Amino acid sequence: MLNVQIVLFDGFDLLDAIAPYEVFCAAELMTENALNVELVTAEGPRDVPSGTNGLKLEASGKLNPERAGIILVPGASGPVAGDSPHSVPAILARTAETELTGMLKQALAREDVVVATVCGGSLLLAMGGLMEGRPAVTNHLGMEVLGATGAIPVPARVVDDGNLVSGGGVTSGLDVALYLLERELGPRIAHEVERLFEFERRGTVWREAGISPKAWTKDEPQPQLTESKPTVMDVDAFAFDGDWDTTIATPVGKLQVRLAIITYNGIVHGKAVQGNETVDFLDPVLQGGKLTWQLRVTKPMRLNLKFEVTVDGDVMTGTAKAGMLPASKLTGKRIL
Repeated sequence: MLNVQIVLFDGFDLLDAIAPYEVFCAAELMTENALNVELVTAEGPRDVPSGTNGLKLEASGKLNPERAGIILVPGASGPVAGDSPHSVPAILARTAETELTGMLKQALAREDVVVATVCGGSLLLAMGGLMEGRPAVTNHLGMEVLGATGAIPVPARVVDDGNLVSGGGVTSGLDVALYLLERELGPRIAHEVERLFEFERRGTVWREAGISPKAWTKDEPQPQLTESKPTVMDVDAFAFDGDWDTTIATPVGKLQVRLAIITYNGIVHGKAVQGNETVDFLDPVLQGGKLTWQLRVTKPMRLNLKFEVTVDGDVMTGTAKAGMLPASKLTGKRIL
């Protein structure tokens, strides 16, 4: 029997979860119980409020990451922009900090489990550090953020990376579920559910297989990737030198980061200390009185952030941003 666990969490998107649920339930009827589908949470049976006007669904069980079959993770529903605690980024970030992330990591380590995502579900996994280096897709609004987590964004309707299958926007839940039916139970069942739903899947499922297509560009020498060197373009570089105690106000809480910046030989160098982790600045550039750099952070989620700051005496202000996520305000004081 093929077991399907659809994971719910506070603020989940209704259609992300319900569309696959109906597809799998239809297949269950057509196959005389060759599969079983259940709504679950990381905590166990409970009513789970969605992000759509708080409408609730009842989860009947607790997610079992060791159960062979399919685990499907929906995205979140809410405003995309802004710093509201009910925004999609805030919901996903909070959920990524729960025990669900550890359970999904455990599931991905098994050969007999397929983890599937719909829409922002892939961002939920990515924010928990579970998709680094893996091809995936999410809602088109979140593709830049997906790349910022270290995943490899692929602009397809459905991406199959073996034990990880991801879908794009909200309605792709139908495509993901139908594709999984075809992959696990065969094309005849998937075709019959398509006929019942009067729905045809869109696009070609992307897999890392076959001949790699040639890019549609002129035959020009490709630039060689070399390690970028930090540059400085202002005589005011020394204004940023020193140790800085900074606070980044994110939608999911405040983040304390110590910055150490020094300029020598006309080059700006920097390190960021968060807890017991020290990370070097990437591509620091000083121009027009602003210092920018990129930084890989792991808390409150795994992201590549772009920083832009200015200083006024011993006070630093600026922003930290990743893709479409709301810019987080940075404030700090020089302590050395």
